Amino acid sequence: MPTVLRFTFAHWAKQKLRAWSIALSICGATVTEIFVPVFAGRIVDALAAGTRAAVLPAFAAMAALGLAMVVLRHFAWMGVISFTLRLMADVAADAFHRVQRFSTDWHANTFAGSTVRKITRGMWALDLLNDTLLLALGPSVVVLAGTIVLLTLNAPLLGAVMGVGAVLYTALTVTLATQWLAPAASLSNAWDTRLSGALADAISSNAVVKSFGGEDREEDTLGRLLAKWKTRTRRTWVRGTWSGSSQIALLWVVRTSLVGAAIWLWFQGKASPGDVAYVLTSYFIVHGYLRDIGQHVNHLQRSVNEMEELVEIHAHPLGIEDAPNAKPACIPDGEVRFDEVTFRYGGHTTPLYRNLTVTIPAGQRVGLVGHSGSGKTTFVKLIQRLYDVTGGRVLVDGQDVREATQQSLRAQIAMVQQEPILFHRSLTDNIAYARPDATQAEIEHAARLANAHEFISRLPRGYATLVGERGVKLSGGERQRVALARAFLADAPILILDEATSSLDSDSEALIQEAIGRLMKGRTAIIIAHRLSTVRALDRILVFDKGAVIEDGDHAGLLANPRGMYRRLFDRQSGAARMEEILIGE
Repeated sequence: MPTVLRFTFAHWAKQKLRAWSIALSICGATVTEIFVPVFAGRIVDALAAGTRAAVLPAFAAMAALGLAMVVLRHFAWMGVISFTLRLMADVAADAFHRVQRFSTDWHANTFAGSTVRKITRGMWALDLLNDTLLLALGPSVVVLAGTIVLLTLNAPLLGAVMGVGAVLYTALTVTLATQWLAPAASLSNAWDTRLSGALADAISSNAVVKSFGGEDREEDTLGRLLAKWKTRTRRTWVRGTWSGSSQIALLWVVRTSLVGAAIWLWFQGKASPGDVAYVLTSYFIVHGYLRDIGQHVNHLQRSVNEMEELVEIHAHPLGIEDAPNAKPACIPDGEVRFDEVTFRYGGHTTPLYRNLTVTIPAGQRVGLVGHSGSGKTTFVKLIQRLYDVTGGRVLVDGQDVREATQQSLRAQIAMVQQEPILFHRSLTDNIAYARPDATQAEIEHAARLANAHEFISRLPRGYATLVGERGVKLSGGERQRVALARAFLADAPILILDEATSSLDSDSEALIQEAIGRLMKGRTAIIIAHRLSTVRALDRILVFDKGAVIEDGDHAGLLANPRGMYRRLFDRQSGAARMEEILIGE
């Protein structure tokens, strides 16, 4: 709880004046209710004595107090609307800002659906937390303290009974909420997050589910999760019910004791009918607030539990951060140099790279070849600074990538993935993502260079067509051409391609190869090659094995080494290709 409250108060500090005005207004409205029973008692005494002159002033005072309460309460609630909405928006925006900048490993190990659930649930929990702290608990404490003080001044015995009862009730409520309800609520929230992640995972992979007839299996998996979620949530709700019943029982004890004490004082002649009326009226007000305190503490604990995962997002280190003195990257040419680079993934004791030194001159077209896990993908991720090196330097045009701002660096590196990801937005938006200020003419020109304009023009809505989540409305070849159009529009000096034609039909492959050829001209191009046929025409090929470059040369030179890994890989793939041709011929 302390961590969540510190987080909340830190955000309150950004609207300090508004927070104080809300708190003072609602407390002022509450103070008016403390004095209403005083004047109610005076009215009863005046009526019993037949003193008409004393009735009207007491009645006028009650009316004025009621009007003040209405005005102040309205002001407080109107203020909390804008206060909370701004707070919720700020917290969500900040969480999204951090999630966008978390490391590649973090995203690889985290369900997107779970992350969305953590943020949205935390937002609404903050709304409940604000209402509880500003509009509920504060006024309840004011009424309780004020009433006890007034009762003590009029009748010390009654004040003592009320004070002891209030302390016991508050202690019971806080203990139940923090020690009994909180652990169960945290566990049920964790299962709620897992449930959201599982739902998002299955729904986003629905095409695979349908392909393998896996609907029943997914429903069984969800059923097991729902059973666990239901068990944990039921325990939380049952504990909440027992907690509420215990609080109501204690309130019954307090009410019985207080009314009994007031009647005993009347029997003793130490209290007038007006005093008894004052006690009863005060208790009815306090009873409501005491009962509400129980609910407020429960709401407070629930909102704290539901905000815990959001606060964890805010507390989680970004992983890769800009240096304090980072400057925008300046990449006029596109030379890439690995200078004695050592790199290990977090948690690994053995480095992937040990003192790796490689220089790729500006404008050179380079293929990266090797078995899976040999270090090809890591090589390009280090250029983009998706990870930081353990030792040595990665230099782009002589500038250490750690000394440049990440956004400026990546804005000058165009990346086309093997399986391009598109936003569920229009084709115009997807292509223009590389350069949002591009004109429609520039977007269409980039699409033409990527051989995408023709198929886009055939669509009913053309460039305004929505492509579906992750681009599912388009074929694989169409998605690749849109991704290439995006790279053309970026016009970056460095181009990274994770071979984009390995799973396409012949026609799509030919169109994309033609577009790639145009795209590589005048740029430093680094191609992660899965099929060696795609690297034959490149200027240079780096062969990776276990994090080291074991061969370096062009296609002909590497093929001339009969004992080299490149030759073995090439012969293996050539044999597989010949076998495929034979099978197709048969």
